[in-house]
Amino acid sequence: MSHPIPDAWFHRVKSATRDLVKLCGGVERAGEIALMSKSEVSRWQASGPEVIIPITAALALEAECGVPCVTAAMAGLGGRRLTEADEAPGGDASAIMSRHAELMRAVGEMMTVYAAAAADGKFSPAEAEQMDRAASGVSRSLDAWRADVAAAKGPRLVAGA
Repeated sequence: MSHPIPDAWFHRVKSATRDLVKLCGGVERAGEIALMSKSEVSRWQASGPEVIIPITAALALEAECGVPCVTAAMAGLGGRRLTEADEAPGGDASAIMSRHAELMRAVGEMMTVYAAAAADGKFSPAEAEQMDRAASGVSRSLDAWRADVAAAKGPRLVAGA
């Protein structure tokens, strides 16, 4: 594939888009929110076509569900990660513990998907897609947990992904 960005980055944005559409209630609902057709939303999610979600649509969907999936992926592409700007130093212990529980749930789900896929000793393209989605969930949960931990350290610019 020829993209203006490397393939790994292209697929990372596509994966984040799939997650965002799912969080917003699916293709039809995401289309309503973004003021786009459901076929256009489907193209954003497809791994083949070279159609990336427009920034205006990503922002509308992220505002709807409250999770910056695509924004976080784009920040990661630039070697940055998102943190909560308005968190007070010292952090909220319950938020950190809650994020940790979500992270452990995501890791458990990823392990379950992997174990089921590995049972026959080979991985189909569909199983690889399921493992990628589960790993994406772990990545998002880890990023959120790290953001809460970073907030406990106090405000600062965070370099590196």
